[in-house]
Amino acid sequence: MTKYQNMKILKNILLVALVSLMLTGCGIYNKYEQKTETPADVFGTSNNIKTASDGASIAQVSWREFFTDPLLQQLIEQVLASNTDLNSARIAVEKSLASLTAAKMAYLPSLYFAPQGTLSSFDKSPVSKTYTLPLQLSMDIDVFGSITNQKRAAKAVVMQAQMQEEAVRTNLISITAQQYLMLQVLDLQLEILTQTDSLWNKSLETEQALWENGKAYSTAVNQMEASYLNVKTQIADTRRNIIAVENAICKLLAVSPQHINRQKWGTSTLHHAEAIIQTGIPAQMLENRPDIRMANHAMEEAFYNTQAARSAFYPNITLSGLLGWTNDAGGIVVNPGKMLFNAVAQLTQPIFARGKLIANKKIAQLTEEDLQKKYVQTVINAGNEVNEAIADCMTAREKNGYYQRQVQVLREAYSGTHELMDNGKASYLEVLTAQESLLNAQLSEAMNMYDAAEAVIALYIALGGGTK
Repeated sequence: MTKYQNMKILKNILLVALVSLMLTGCGIYNKYEQKTETPADVFGTSNNIKTASDGASIAQVSWREFFTDPLLQQLIEQVLASNTDLNSARIAVEKSLASLTAAKMAYLPSLYFAPQGTLSSFDKSPVSKTYTLPLQLSMDIDVFGSITNQKRAAKAVVMQAQMQEEAVRTNLISITAQQYLMLQVLDLQLEILTQTDSLWNKSLETEQALWENGKAYSTAVNQMEASYLNVKTQIADTRRNIIAVENAICKLLAVSPQHINRQKWGTSTLHHAEAIIQTGIPAQMLENRPDIRMANHAMEEAFYNTQAARSAFYPNITLSGLLGWTNDAGGIVVNPGKMLFNAVAQLTQPIFARGKLIANKKIAQLTEEDLQKKYVQTVINAGNEVNEAIADCMTAREKNGYYQRQVQVLREAYSGTHELMDNGKASYLEVLTAQESLLNAQLSEAMNMYDAAEAVIALYIALGGGTK
């Protein structure tokens, strides 16, 4: 077949393919558009949360501005640089980028060098040596969008991997900050317990002196000592909890257990959620969340996979050719060798594939439907997290005033009853009750301060913060 005939056949095949595309292939090149509807009141109404049409959000603040403690900033930087999970997420992004590069290269022809040589002899005749030194070329013509849709799906996979990396990063920022603040609160509680230990030791010495002078019973001394020893055990537990939290941070850092440097509680402050609640939360701020963007790109990938499954029903056009040097001219050995050229155009139209194409299309459509529902659920879960975080912020803020007043009145009660006991006008039980109540209130106040800070961090992350 001559070169002119090959080109004519190729031209006819392409003409048939283009006509088929215009008649039946409409839609397989469409680009993805997010049309899945989500609930309007995504934040809920139980907490009277205002929804702002626009405006700023704490999610737009970078984590370096949100966490102003320099030691915490340094710690977060170290975690992000060395954490194993985040490193795995980075590698996943690189893998998906490699797959995307391969998908883009599918438009290009493949080229192979395939040299071949033979030795042949018949009935003791002289050995005939033949050789072929060809370059083989093959190229798929993407008339019906199969390669295009696969490339777009691969790009959506890359975006999912990048969003997963962001999700891991924001989670690490949140956990590191919470653990750091927990260390600060434990330090504060340890300071309260140490001061209490000193005060209760004086109370115990006072009660022992009263007993020695016959002004108190031995049971009072025993009760005082038991309460004093209980503080000792709480001190031991708090120190153990500090070690546990430090070890948890070291795991995030991928280092062996060691001391974590930190400032005292209250040295640096966080953003407060009160202003955000009063001014309202822009509903579109949820779009900053990595999990919502990842769910959206998952729908995008499924959309293009469905398009590719539809494309499989249309003809596949392949161009192939061969160019090289050979001395095998159709069974005749010629020396020196001659140029070899061959060009082939092939059109393959699926007719019956044992139901495989239909099944693939059905599976792709069901996957797309499933991911649309999961996207809606992801948005609902995000709104629920915002609602919960705001409720926790408001509750901790309300309780803070109560705890401050409670500690104040209990401190006055403890001082008063202790003075009365020194003058023999109050029993040891009254002093014991007063000092235990004061200690519990102080510890609870410290933990509520941590709850308030944790709620602000949770709101920051729930609104998509930490990605910058």
